[in-house]
Order: sequence, then C-alpha cells, then structure tokens
Amino acid sequence: MGRNLPDGRREGLNDPARPPPLHDHAAFVRAETRLRPVPHASEISLHVADEATPLWSRTEEELAEVGLPPPFWAFAWAGGQALARHLLDHPEIVRGRRVLDVGSGSGLVAIAAMKAGAASARAVDVDRFALAAIALNAAANGVAVDASGADPIGRPRPPVDLVTVGDLFYERDLATRLLAWLDGFLADGVPVLIGDPGRSYLPRARLVALASYAVPVTRDLEDAEIKTSTVWRLVPAAG
Repeated sequence: MGRNLPDGRREGLNDPARPPPLHDHAAFVRAETRLRPVPHASEISLHVADEATPLWSRTEEELAEVGLPPPFWAFAWAGGQALARHLLDHPEIVRGRRVLDVGSGSGLVAIAAMKAGAASARAVDVDRFALAAIALNAAANGVAVDASGADPIGRPRPPVDLVTVGDLFYERDLATRLLAWLDGFLADGVPVLIGDPGRSYLPRARLVALASYAVPVTRDLEDAEIKTSTVWRLVPAAG
C-alpha cells in the first residue's frame, strides 16, 4: 500500500516518519486495537479496531504484502456475537464438551464457549494476526483457547463434541467447501451451530433457527447499527 515518493521510497513501507514494522503479530494487534467489551456479550472483552480500511492497509504494510484478506479478527461480527450470546445464555450446550470454532477471527465464540464451561475450545483461523488476537483475547478473558492456523476444511475431522461457525458464509467457494466438510461432522453425530445475520451463501434450506438477536454492529462494516442475527443448527441434507 502507499505511493511512490519523489526519491524512490515507498510511502508507508519505508517512510522514516512512520515507525518501523513491528514484525511481531501480538505487538501489532496491541498497537492497532483497544480492549473493549463486546456489545452483545459484555462479559467478554476483545482487542478491536476503530475502522477496517486503515487497519487493512497497515496489515499489508506490516507484512509488506498486498491482496491480504480484510482484518476480520479485529471486529466482533454480528453472527459471532449472536453465537457467543447464545452459548453464554445456554451453557448446557457446551458444558464439558470439546468445541471447535471454525473461522474464529477474534476468538469470540471460542472464548464464550470456555466461559460457559466447555472442556476445551480450539479456535481455527488461517490469518496470522487472528492467531495473535485469539491468544491475547483469551488471556484478557482468563480462559485457555487452543489456536490453530492450519486450514481444516477438507482435512480429517478432529475429535470434538460441537462445531461452531460464525459469519463464514459470505463467499460462494468457501461456503461450498465448508458445508461439505461440516456434513462429515453431522454424519459422525457432532452438532454444528452457525451464527449468521443472513450472508449471501448461507444454506438456509439446511438450517433450523434456535434464537435471533438484535446485535449492535459497526456501521463502517455492516452499513447498519443493529443487525438481526440468528443462531442456527445445521441439519443433514434431505434424502
């Protein structure tokens, strides 16, 4: 990101007026976010950013890469908030269970599972900064969460008792791969809960609504201040 300066330097990447890259994902997360209570799950606090676009640019500068995905880890998304609220309000869903949270982002749902009494929670996200954010957020909330950066979709399913998915059905190819992989858990008898405000590729025909929540969100991300989000149970395909 940035533009070429008259002397050939790249603004942002090597501008002496800017601090040098931190080369430390945890330090970057701390520097670019503030620890705040989650609007719809105030028992939990997360390191979150004020705005998405400037942070997106700074992540590319930090890694000297372009085309990186948005910093999903730096915000409490609507589906994740709904799912976290549901687990906190219904701890019997996770109590004593091994939970796998897919596309965990900030780690919000995994943290909620642990606070609700889960035996363990594994938060999976392929974003390098997300792994740092999950570790920091788990520590800030006094729980232990196992964070993994390996893409699990399409790979052998780990031995868990519950799978949670928040806000992942926003892209066609990802949704197709994810749903096929989640079907394997259903075949094994492992329930799958999905928190989602109605993203474009949500498999509505395969879902049973459990609860809906009016979730406060960031207008910069959702073009709204309140987003109705539903917690769904995924069911096997008919036939």
